Amino acid sequence: MSFFGGATQPAAQPDVEVSDPPTDSISALSFCPTADYLAVASWDNNVRIYEISQTGQSQGKAMYSHEGPVLDVCWSKDGTKIFSGGADKAARMFDVSTGQSTQVGAHDAPIKCVRWIDMNGGILVTGSWDKTLKYWTPGNATPIASVALPERCYSLDVQGQLLVCATAERHIITINLNNPTNIYKKIDSPLKWQTRVVACFPAGDGYAVGSIEGRVAIQYVEDKDAVNNFSFKCHRKEGATTKDGTNVFAVNSITFHQQHGTFSTAGSDGVMYFWDKDSKTRLKTFDAAPGPISATAFNRTGTIFAYAISYDWSKGHSGMTAGHVNKVMLHALKDEEIKKKPKK
Repeated sequence: MSFFGGATQPAAQPDVEVSDPPTDSISALSFCPTADYLAVASWDNNVRIYEISQTGQSQGKAMYSHEGPVLDVCWSKDGTKIFSGGADKAARMFDVSTGQSTQVGAHDAPIKCVRWIDMNGGILVTGSWDKTLKYWTPGNATPIASVALPERCYSLDVQGQLLVCATAERHIITINLNNPTNIYKKIDSPLKWQTRVVACFPAGDGYAVGSIEGRVAIQYVEDKDAVNNFSFKCHRKEGATTKDGTNVFAVNSITFHQQHGTFSTAGSDGVMYFWDKDSKTRLKTFDAAPGPISATAFNRTGTIFAYAISYDWSKGHSGMTAGHVNKVMLHALKDEEIKKKPKK
């Protein structure tokens, strides 16, 4: 049965708009791992939590604030806490049961990334432009440990025992969370341009990298699997000249489908794709949205795909013009859109 109430309907259902969206650019989306709630982080300094119904309708349930733009958001594994980091250099925790938010971490510069690590009772990791990763036990004002990064943290992801962090100057580090203060590997990105996003494979044995130059790399952690590494072009417009870069767009978001192992990419061109890395196949191309796609997320059952149409700051302050579209959309997934194709 479809999340939106019946996969047997022959006609494609239109994507549903989330009610009362943020008032400024949307930086991150994260679904609750235990129930049908969606957390949305925004440059308007707030995190909003929506309940998503069986019909795809949404209702705002809670909101809490930072003292600056919120740059990332995630949930604890049990779905009782939400964590966020922002330009106010603070990490905050929102308790779903009490409706209270508290500061649980701090850096010397904006916190770009937050992720929950399901080990040792649960640990929050924060990645900052102060060139550090910090591990926190919520409720303890002092970090358990920190890791010096080669540059500012731009993107971070965790899957099982794998932590991947992409920084400025195209560095990518991997950490085995059984030894969380040691950098396991440090490489230069296989892509020639600035890294925009990294996302771990569901199996935890590698990750995808997206750059500002419309390209994605599939990278395995271990050298023995390097034969499976490859990169491909996407989020480009054919026919335009490349000299001024007008046909090349940033890959803003990569999200893996936890059940099927396939993944989405979304870009500044307003286009989204679904891909199967194992058969090197594009599974679906979405119609272009009326603005850049700044963030994406799959829900816990893999039946709904959320995406934010929002200015992504890829053209700086001058690109933030009046009338920019700013909304979150929900797409009811069909198996044939996202399921792996058998290898030929």
